[in-house]
Amino acid sequence: YPSGNLAIIVTRQRDRLICIVQEDEPKTTKIRALFQSDGRSTCYYPNGDEWINMSIQGGQYLDQAGNRVRRWMWPNLSPGPHVPLSPIFISLNRHVGVRILAQDKIFVSFLAMGRQAKFNTGTKVQASAASQLPPPTRLCEDELLLLAFRVRILQLFDRMRGCLSFPSSEQWNKLQPPTYLMTQAVKILELCMAADISDELRSSIRAIVNA
Repeated sequence: YPSGNLAIIVTRQRDRLICIVQEDEPKTTKIRALFQSDGRSTCYYPNGDEWINMSIQGGQYLDQAGNRVRRWMWPNLSPGPHVPLSPIFISLNRHVGVRILAQDKIFVSFLAMGRQAKFNTGTKVQASAASQLPPPTRLCEDELLLLAFRVRILQLFDRMRGCLSFPSSEQWNKLQPPTYLMTQAVKILELCMAADISDELRSSIRAIVNA
């Protein structure tokens, strides 16, 4: 961002690529969106509530009250008639926008100081490949909370190291967290989506890892 805060991260986790969009804030690693090369993606409202969620089958668009506004299925991945996708464009903030045109045409655009960068985070998942994906790991509520607090504690330790290494607050406030902490936060959010837990607990866990 023009402020110097990190906006977009692209990292590899085993055989997957993950694109992470962060909020323009110096003292947080709040995740505004994450896009994965296996077809799963999520965008969040500024308060951390889910905005758009996509999987290998399709996606849904929620309003800020949690009501489903739109739902669609990707062509050729589900038997029977499917609900087509009408193009979607959202602004995560004044610099980052997301445009969803098709499963393999999901664009993240970054605009600042008259210059633009665009990433295509979409992917074409074949029906045969989709049917072979293993079921997501499901954890209980206590396990998810423990994982979230563990990441939060590691984030605080990292900030403490920054304070000791750079006594000037202007310097350590600009330090970016390690990539492994961002990856762990993303993994916990994935597990929350797969788990059978309440929306209130899911929101609480998002708030913990994004604090």
